[in-house]
Amino acid sequence: MEEIRIDCAHPSEKDMAMAKQQMQTLFRLNHTMPATEEFDLLLKELFPDMGEGSRVNTPLSGVRFNKVKIGKNVVIMPGCLMMSAGGITIEDEAMIAANVQLISNNHDLDNRSIITCRPIRICCRAWIGAGATILPGVTVGENSVVGAGSVVTHDVEPNTVVAGNPARLMRQLK
Repeated sequence: MEEIRIDCAHPSEKDMAMAKQQMQTLFRLNHTMPATEEFDLLLKELFPDMGEGSRVNTPLSGVRFNKVKIGKNVVIMPGCLMMSAGGITIEDEAMIAANVQLISNNHDLDNRSIITCRPIRICCRAWIGAGATILPGVTVGENSVVGAGSVVTHDVEPNTVVAGNPARLMRQLK
């Protein structure tokens, strides 16, 4: 998987305008009554690539939401952090519990104004437990479970349960 590098010290005017617009939309979303037409419109503005039947609960935090793809019937509970510069894909029927961190970017160790980015993929019917952290470049396999509070540093095989820091295999699912 190829790493993308972004120089945050020299953003383009277009990038700055998009960041400002997304910050303002996020603020409005976090301060709007849920389950209203206004809330739904703001959600669609923030996540233009969101499937039917999906639900994102606030508060929400993060950056570059335009790089997030959300499938059908996905549930994202309150407190999710999406650092999305590397891209985040959440496939159909995935469940993201409260206070999960999806972090697709990191800082270069030598030049901290450079962020290094690799995509995160949460596959169909995966369940990410409360307070878990998914790090750059990780794929969480179909029908897998990430235990609450886990830190996932490597891919998770389909139909498995992982937990811990760093997350490790706990068992296979049938």
